[in-house]
Amino acid sequence: MIYNFDEPIDRWESDSGKWHYHGEGVIPMWVADMDFVSPQPVVQALQERAAHGVFGYPLGASDEPKHSMEMRRVIVERLERLYAWQVQPDEIVFLPGVVTAFNLACHALAEPGGGVVLQPPVYHPMLHAPGHAGMQCQEAPLTRRPDGTYEIDFDAFEAAFSDRTRLFLLCNPHNPVGRVFRRDELLRMADVCLRKGVPICSDEIHCDLLFSGYRHHPIASLDPEIARQTITLMAPSKTFNLAGLQFSFAIIQNPDLRKQYQEATKGLVGWVNLMGWVAALAAYCHGQEWLDQLLLYLEGNRDTLYDYVKENLPGVRMSKPQGTYLAWLDCQELGIDGSPCEFFLQRAQVAFNDGAIFGTGGEGFVRLNFGCRRLLLAEALKRMKRAIE
Repeated sequence: MIYNFDEPIDRWESDSGKWHYHGEGVIPMWVADMDFVSPQPVVQALQERAAHGVFGYPLGASDEPKHSMEMRRVIVERLERLYAWQVQPDEIVFLPGVVTAFNLACHALAEPGGGVVLQPPVYHPMLHAPGHAGMQCQEAPLTRRPDGTYEIDFDAFEAAFSDRTRLFLLCNPHNPVGRVFRRDELLRMADVCLRKGVPICSDEIHCDLLFSGYRHHPIASLDPEIARQTITLMAPSKTFNLAGLQFSFAIIQNPDLRKQYQEATKGLVGWVNLMGWVAALAAYCHGQEWLDQLLLYLEGNRDTLYDYVKENLPGVRMSKPQGTYLAWLDCQELGIDGSPCEFFLQRAQVAFNDGAIFGTGGEGFVRLNFGCRRLLLAEALKRMKRAIE
């Protein structure tokens, strides 16, 4: 089936937070969901389930309904096929979202006065997760090179750890800077964690959204010793545009760590959304054709954006993201007063995420979501150009 990602989709009648938050007339290029219809097999599976007409309580996480066993099998096969990573079905824990999942990791490992190492500028809910569990952020900021790409300062990374560190919260592919960390980088980070005895919680929600020449390596897949110390978080939500259905999973291969994690869910996290099960299974089983076409389209959007910024937006710089559908725009040379996010919202009627919310190193940046029709992207860029002029 050929999918048309240029098709206009009216999201005003769909209770879209992305489109309603800033009101009519504003082009929303902020929150990370895409403006594309999900794969047809997903839509069809949801329609068939809706036709049943009864939406009662699903079986709980401690039970093994048919769809749970099938989902475990599908995920196990997927991880083996994509990463040569051998995972057992009972090592998978189902959850209603990755933000919930990394907050649970903080709660599971929390100790009074404990710390969590993060790499800002980073996905902003991660910055708040340690505090929710009564712990502190221990920052190991990424280093920005002259060409706009980011790398890890390993001396600073190791120095961020202390005897009170209880967790390293990794984001890979990295949101918002778009890095897909190499195998050697992951091994060096894991080595520090192993030597310090610090578990890793790795948010890999964007792992399917990679551009040409890049490969995702789940950090837990690199070595059994690393796996024993890692909680890996994945989901079909960003990949297949299913965020509103709240389905994700954690892979925890150490049974003691898994038990500790599951204990933290009690009384707080119930079952996964019933329709999320249906959509996730259909997406993983039948969504690859759609995903292959999506990645080509997104890469075209990325390159269109990069070229336009370079040629038409003086004072704005960006490097090409290696993964995700998010661009990190450096607006520090625009010569404006205040936030570039507010500037473009007021002067161009284009809404971005303010880089400041991503923590250290985010001031003067905006995050742009290019998971949209190319014509809409082009219109947003023209508005930005006029505002700068």
